[in-house]
Amino acid sequence: MTTSLSERLSAELSGLRDSGLLIKPRVLDGANRARMQVDGREVVNLASNNYLGFADHPRLKEKAAAYLREWGIGAGAVRTIAGTMRIHEALEEQLAAFKHTGSALVLHSGFTTNQGVLGALLKEGDLVVSDALNHASIIDGLRLTKATKKVYKHADAHDLERLLKENETDGLKLVVTDGVFSMDGDLAPLDKLIEVARKYGAVTYVDDAHGSGVMGKDGRGTVHHFGFENADDVIQVGTLSKAWGGVGGYAAGHGDLRELLINRARPYLFSTAQPPAVVGGLVAAIEEVQRDPTLMRRLWDNTLYFKAELAGLGFDTMGSVTPITPVLFGEPETAFEASRMLFEEGVFAVGLGFPTVPRGSARIRNIVTAEHTRDDLDQALAAYEKVGRKLKVAGV
Repeated sequence: MTTSLSERLSAELSGLRDSGLLIKPRVLDGANRARMQVDGREVVNLASNNYLGFADHPRLKEKAAAYLREWGIGAGAVRTIAGTMRIHEALEEQLAAFKHTGSALVLHSGFTTNQGVLGALLKEGDLVVSDALNHASIIDGLRLTKATKKVYKHADAHDLERLLKENETDGLKLVVTDGVFSMDGDLAPLDKLIEVARKYGAVTYVDDAHGSGVMGKDGRGTVHHFGFENADDVIQVGTLSKAWGGVGGYAAGHGDLRELLINRARPYLFSTAQPPAVVGGLVAAIEEVQRDPTLMRRLWDNTLYFKAELAGLGFDTMGSVTPITPVLFGEPETAFEASRMLFEEGVFAVGLGFPTVPRGSARIRNIVTAEHTRDDLDQALAAYEKVGRKLKVAGV
């Protein structure tokens, strides 16, 4: 007997409820800030990706409003028909100059950027070797290609070399990695990975969603943090929605990359162009991070303080070296209960369990921003200490 839509929905939702994995997002009652109203309660916000405080930054809002007034609410068409405005091309030139690459193209999200770039580059007969902990958007993007796919052990350059050596091809060879891994907060060892990739004639593809605006000089990213600039054999992709405060994705690299993507990247070809207000906000974001060096200093001062204090309380932050600071709880029930208790103490930090993270490693992922004050962080730390004691978390 054919399953009805109602039966399918009910069964899937029941399974999620029974496993404790049903997501019910909390609702913000205002702009995303370091301290804000969520579900009617004032909280310290450790849940967003708003690294530099750009989501409600006055300079970005002014520029967005100016672009809205001059260019309208929407582009009106896909880029390849009648949607490419002068402001789109100016943003891409600005982004390429910022990233020190031959070209750049803006797409609609970090997720669709991976689908579009990987789909445009890879063909049958190509080889792609991907880190075991790469983001879901990379995994889904690779599923859409006919390239031969191999997975190397997380951040393991020796395993990468083994796979490149064992899988020779006459096609393109692509090594794919996150720059900053979004769940653990660790860095890809790009110095070692790029060295191995070059030894075997492979191109390195870095998804720097959580590194752009955070790592390297002026936030130029993880590739720049490791000293690889003006490298035609390195492709940088990422999102414009985290440190940059807006929405969208980008691909930056070889001078000819942009032209190929304009002609072959399906998300670019079949989606309406970015709204002018978004473009204006992004232009201002790239200007602001270079104009105000205190932004990144505050981000890293806050990050190092918060990590050190959590460690002093006995929490396991899983070796994170970036503003992404996971606190390990093990089982999802414990992580979700800790998240609920923290909220009651005025701290918004979300629990994550399988399938977002591996079984047995459920955690709360905290992100400290440049906008947090020391009082904000001390309130969060006091709440963590109280919750840790109640839940009898090891070491607390």
